[in-house]
Formats: sequence, structure tokens, C-alpha cells
Amino acid sequence: MENKIPFKRFGTMIDMSRNAVMTVPALKRWIDVCASLGYNALYLYTEDTYEVQNNPCFGYLRGRYSEAEMKEIDDYGYSKGIEVIPCIQTLAHMNCIVRWPDYCYHKDIDDIMLAGDEFIYKLIDDMFATLTRCFRTRKINIGMDEAHNIGRGKYLDEHGNCNRTEIFLEHLNKVSEIAKKYDLTVGIWSDMFFRLATGGNYYVSDAGIDTGVAAKIPDNVDLVYWDYYSTDKKRYDSMLRAHNQLKKGSWFAGGLWCWMGPAPHNAYSMNATEKALRSCRENGVTDVMLTMWGDNGGECSRFALLPSLFYASEIAKGITSMPQIKADFQAWCGISFDKFMLLDLPGTPEYDKGWVKNPDKYMLYNDVFAGMFDCTVKGGEGETFASCARKLRRADGKEYQTLFDTMQKLCEVLAIKYEIGVKTRTAYKAGDKAALAALIPEYKKLIKKLEEYYKAFKKQWYEENKAFGFEVQDIRLGGLIRRVTNCYERLIDYVDGKSDKIEELEETILDMFDTAPDNRHPLHYNWWGLTVSPGVIG
Repeated sequence: MENKIPFKRFGTMIDMSRNAVMTVPALKRWIDVCASLGYNALYLYTEDTYEVQNNPCFGYLRGRYSEAEMKEIDDYGYSKGIEVIPCIQTLAHMNCIVRWPDYCYHKDIDDIMLAGDEFIYKLIDDMFATLTRCFRTRKINIGMDEAHNIGRGKYLDEHGNCNRTEIFLEHLNKVSEIAKKYDLTVGIWSDMFFRLATGGNYYVSDAGIDTGVAAKIPDNVDLVYWDYYSTDKKRYDSMLRAHNQLKKGSWFAGGLWCWMGPAPHNAYSMNATEKALRSCRENGVTDVMLTMWGDNGGECSRFALLPSLFYASEIAKGITSMPQIKADFQAWCGISFDKFMLLDLPGTPEYDKGWVKNPDKYMLYNDVFAGMFDCTVKGGEGETFASCARKLRRADGKEYQTLFDTMQKLCEVLAIKYEIGVKTRTAYKAGDKAALAALIPEYKKLIKKLEEYYKAFKKQWYEENKAFGFEVQDIRLGGLIRRVTNCYERLIDYVDGKSDKIEELEETILDMFDTAPDNRHPLHYNWWGLTVSPGVIG
């Protein structure tokens, strides 16, 4: 571990915008962990979860950081050699604020703010004014990504059919001028700009670059190439070369996968990160961040990614021997690397197949009667999760014991729930009431295990995050417990002859995911609202 990290900035980016806003004490713990590994930057991704002067509705009831908290975080990071850098949004991804009257009339379409609207530029000015008061850094990531429908909503109504590229460029130039007022160098996620230079594509090999686009990038704007999806070093090499044709010194953002449900994806993260960091070293990248998004609820503990976090620091230093990395991890953490990797639950470490799968999420919420995901069940998954639960129960997680307890309780749920829908429908279709009666105790046990998982998950959440956002988990897990209880009660009524049918079980479950019996496999599926029901939610 004597080797030196070759990057000017090497940090993690934590998503504080998908409900899980870390408490200041938990964030200080994270800073301590990162500083001990040689990281020197922390990027706080806050769409609206920070206080902005003159904007009381910005981040309202969302657990936003106050100015005092931001200053405290910055001071603590500085004391540990960590530069704290805000990551905000100044165009798209602003869906949470447009529900409020202060902002709803200043939206273009979807989650995109209205370009050309002076109210928006006053808001952005207030953002920069607040952040520059709270943070020492003069670097800020201002987002600008995935605004694919810009100009197609209110902007179209007000201005007619305009060149959407020009709308984007005019907006970027106005924001960059506001940034100059505060002496800020800003980064933007590069996808919108890169598509201009390649004719519409982002992840392309040996892209033909229109270098004329480079002249349109403001001088205080850096590009951030983001890619968490590839285990092909050649793609990273090609994309980095292309970015450097557009703007020298482009940043790179990889990913430590904590955004596909309750369980981490360390195995895939390490596979992708090794290729990415090797490419960054060879291509002279100076600024590297490893993103930790919180898609669809922020359910996974960031600390569950410690193996990936540690691995990335070792790879950045040029240490590639896995036995050495594992030995270094145990010496640093006090827990064996392989034991910590148990948190990658069954079905998630699909790195050898080149993609991330998350049955721990969708099979947790898959309905026990109207189970759209029952078509993915091979059989035997329940015992696999039961075996993992036993291993987690025996593990000594030391200061991270809460993580092991939470994943153990989730495995105990899935040991029953993964296959119970298939077993129920099979017995029902066969008219086998004796088999259905034998399942009734399993439903009762499942309800108990769900309650235990809820308590463990709640404990984990409040050890790391503010209270705001957990109401969503109360609704999801509370709704799940109530739904399973309802199905349990209806199953008893059917077995006892009090009802003549169970309507959901009369249906045939269609294979919507190309998982026919000879092709059943875990999926990549992270949308709670589309998992729990085919009905309308929200």
C-alpha cells in the first residue's frame, strides 16, 4: 500500500437525491474511510437536497443539507485532506422541485427546467451563491445530462420549433457565465455534448468526432465521461481518446454499484473498475470519481461497497494481485474480504456474464398471487438464499454488523418468498387443497420474516441517513407486509371453503422477460412501481 495514486483527484460521488441523504456523522465516517485509503475528493450529488438562498421550497421535506451542515462537511473533509465538491443539476433531473408552485411554471418538459427563463437563471445564481459560501472548492459539477426532450414542452409552446442543440448550447453558455461570476470551473456530464460531436451516439467505439463542436464548449467547462456499464477496456480507451479530442483534461466517472436494490454489487463493480482505472492511467486522466447512485429509493448502504472501494484504491495504486488485495483488506478492515463479499447476495454477482442482476429487489416485491416475475424462477433459489442467510448469521461483521444483519434478514425472506408464488399457483391449478393448506404456515412465517427484515433495514437506514425518505420505505415494505397478509387470509378462506376461487391464481403468468424454462435467469430490473403491480400506481 506504499504505492501512490496517480490521479490529481480521486474520489467517490454519493447520490443524496434519491431519498437517502446521509447524516453528517455518517458522512464524516465515510470521509474517514476514504481518506485512509488515499482518496482525496468527495462529490456530493444533490439535485435539490441542499439549502438555496431565497428558495424555501427547494428541497422542502427532502432532508436537504443546511448551509451550516454543508460548511461542517467541508471543514471536516478539509481537515482529512478531502476536497468536497458539489454535484448539482442546472437543467434536467429536477423532478422533485416542479411539484411546488414556486417552480412548476418554469418547467419545459419531464424533469427539464425551462431554458431561456430568467427565473431559472436567478435560481442558478442563488445555487452558486450558496455553494460558494459553503465550500472551499471552486469546482462544481453542474449536471446537464440526459435532457433529451429539451425544447419539446413549454419551450416549444412559447418559441415554436427551434434547433434543440442551439437551445442547449445557449443555456450552457448562460450558466457558464453565471459560474464565472463566482470564479467557478464547472464539469458537465458529457453525454449531451458528446452526442453533438458523434451524430447522436454516446457509448461508441472509435467514434468519428466533429472537432468543430469543441469550439462550442465554454472555457470554464470540463467534460465528465461517465461509464459504469462496461467491462471492456477497449471501450474506455476509445471513449477517453474521443473525449480528449473534444476537451483536454476530461474527467472520468465510473461506478460502485449500490443502486439496484438493497444488496451491493461489489463483484461487477470491481470487474468494471479494474478496466476503467487501467484505461484512465494509460490515457492520462487526472480527475476520477466513482459514483454511488441511489436509483429507485437509495436502499443499499454505501458501506456495503467497502470491498469495491478498497479494491479501486489498490488498483489505482497499481496493486493488482488479488491475494495481496484480500490480505490488505483484512489488515485494514479487520474482516476478511470474502466474508464481506457475502453481502453480494445470490444472483447478484453476475459479473462473468457482463451485467448486473438484482433478484433481491424484484423478487422481494414480486406479488405472491399476481407474480409477474414467477416466470423467472428455476426452482431451488429458496434454498440458495437460506444457505446465504446461514453464512451471514455466522459472520462477525464487527463495526459493520448491521449490514450483515440486514442482508441475513433479507435472505431469510427470500428463502421463503422467492418460490412461494410458483408453489401456490401450481397447487391451485392442480386443485390440490392439501398442498395449499401445507403452504399456509409458510405464509405466516413469511409475514414474520418480513417484519424482521423491516426492523433490520430501518436500523440500517437510521444509522446512515436522515429520516426524510424513509417514509417511502415504510410505504413499500409496509404495503408488502399488508399485501402478503391479505393473500395469506384469502388462501385460508379458499382452503376452508369460504371462497370458491382466487382470481389472481386463475390467470396464467405470461413470460414477459424471455425466461422460458430452458432460459430462466436473474434479471436487471429496478422499478418498484412496475414490479409490485400491473395496475396504476401514482
